[in-house]
Amino acid sequence: MSNTALRADLHSHSNVSDGTTTPADVITRATAAGLDVIALTDHDTVGGHAEAAAALPAGLTLLPGMELSCRLQGHSVHVLSYLFDPAYPELAAETMKIRDARLTRAREMVRRLAAQGIPVTWEQVEDIAAGGVVGRPHIARALAAAGAVAAPADAFSPEWIGPGGPAYVSRYALDPVRAVTLVRAAGGVTVLAHARGYGRGWQIPDDVIAELAAAGLTGLEINHPQHDEAAREQLRALAASLGLVPSGGSDDHGELTGFRLGTETAPAGSYQRLIEQATGAAPIVAHAG
Repeated sequence: MSNTALRADLHSHSNVSDGTTTPADVITRATAAGLDVIALTDHDTVGGHAEAAAALPAGLTLLPGMELSCRLQGHSVHVLSYLFDPAYPELAAETMKIRDARLTRAREMVRRLAAQGIPVTWEQVEDIAAGGVVGRPHIARALAAAGAVAAPADAFSPEWIGPGGPAYVSRYALDPVRAVTLVRAAGGVTVLAHARGYGRGWQIPDDVIAELAAAGLTGLEINHPQHDEAAREQLRALAASLGLVPSGGSDDHGELTGFRLGTETAPAGSYQRLIEQATGAAPIVAHAG
């Protein structure tokens, strides 16, 4: 099969972060979706890569990655990172710091909910996380299980754990320019995730994307479930003007997002353009048995 014909979903999550299924199940579902390449991009961790690699069948390539948590102007920004050396000291230290901050934040959010009489406990949240990196989606699922909200998505409002909400707590996150610089130093490549899909009326400004490109950003996520065609057209033009690789992925979180692996893929040729610029690691294929 030619590179231009590859079906590559370059954005997915497992229960190692805030997805609902195991890394091995992500691989199983990627195969069922007819993908040629699947990127596992859990938040701030590479903890699921070994399990995913062990589950690879012939014909499916695993692109090792993660989605780095960043903050800009008080807003979350996510930077997809691929093929970096996970042992690179500065990057490893920062991801550990982010994961520790997630844990501290989650505990405080649960404490605030309990103080309001909401029947959510830390033990429940830990059970839902199942050993993964604890995040707000786990608390949202606990709130839904307790009947406090109708569905996990409802918990992210200002009435609950959304910004400005009574149980919302900010946390440590990287400056996106630093994130791009660190991943590049670790031999990896970076793609700015869903630049027009952050919600609450905020979009990442074009001049910020240009600044990230100047710092070494490799690509821009175009194809994403939260991007309508107008957003995609605008982002395609911006990527072309800045020399960024147009990318795409389903941002699948399992049950939370309706098991949508493969519903969005990278434009033809983009996967090859990304991996050609990486030196820190290599895509993973199944070992010959």
